[in-house]
Amino acid sequence: MIDYLVVGLGLAGVSFCEQLEVHKKDYKVITDNSQTSSLVAGGLYNPVILKRFTLAWNADTQLEKAIPFYKGLERKLGTRLDYKISILRKFASIAEQNLWFEAADKKGLDKFLDTTLIKNNDRSIDAPFGFGKVLHTGRIDVKALIGAYQNDLVEKGRLLQEAFDFNALQIHNGYVEYKSIKARKIVFATGFGLKSNPYFKYLPLQGSKGELLTIKAPDIKTRDIIKSSVFIIPMGNGLYRVGATYERLDKSNIPTDGAKNELLSKLHTFLKCDYEIVDHVAGIRPTVSDRRPLVGAHPEYDQMYVLNGFGSRGVLIAPTVSAQLFDYIERGEALPTEIDVLRFIKKYTPKVS
Repeated sequence: MIDYLVVGLGLAGVSFCEQLEVHKKDYKVITDNSQTSSLVAGGLYNPVILKRFTLAWNADTQLEKAIPFYKGLERKLGTRLDYKISILRKFASIAEQNLWFEAADKKGLDKFLDTTLIKNNDRSIDAPFGFGKVLHTGRIDVKALIGAYQNDLVEKGRLLQEAFDFNALQIHNGYVEYKSIKARKIVFATGFGLKSNPYFKYLPLQGSKGELLTIKAPDIKTRDIIKSSVFIIPMGNGLYRVGATYERLDKSNIPTDGAKNELLSKLHTFLKCDYEIVDHVAGIRPTVSDRRPLVGAHPEYDQMYVLNGFGSRGVLIAPTVSAQLFDYIERGEALPTEIDVLRFIKKYTPKVS
């Protein structure tokens, strides 16, 4: 009998597994890598909503948790994950500059918005009104993180690489059984795969498809992240990630010409140099109607839990919310009501015996 069976190994799965590691719990992980949103994510941690110059939900406290969390993973896995990069928000007008400086005076935002107007010195970028710099930002190499973490689990004999078969799951009094595995608790951290989970499909997970391009543009001189109508994220060696799109109807992981053209159209409004497209990827973000994570216990089975719904800010949210779920399960600490799946209890229909 192990303590936990974790299903899924994106940002949610990795962050919860680290809680289990720190607290010396015995666990196994099942994943088939079918959900790609974490693998194709830009990986930015940014506490500011740059469209409106406002602080993202709980971003300041989440950032305090996230930075040491990823630093610890770097030491454990022996690989660099955290790239400290400032974000430059391109201004479209003098009026937008003024809005930035007004926001920078507000409590909470003042430590994240630099009040120095950054002039554009890159001929490849059209930015006559300059930039505002966001502080305490960066990029987590999520693909490297998941790959290294998966290898670590393989070495420890904790990883099963297969599609989860719900027909093989048996629920007993005080534990679950999956094939030859018996576990006291099971946690589903499957991203958009939650839609096919018969135990949690009542939850209003919507999903938003995001597509990103990688371009090779050696003429770009700026080494910061640039945010205009799209992000340009430096990846090294003249490569830049460009994204992202938000599509609510298409729920496939297949890149589309429509999204590519949308990204290029926006990119051309401010990029003035030649480039080559070298990659195009897509994934479904696990988004929720009220824009808050889905965390907590199943309404009927107290040995079954969910950790999901991080949306586009998973890098920032995952360390905090995974710790909250662990404390809820192991210590009986109440979950914040805004993330607890109990807020959707009216959507649940109990099984008729």
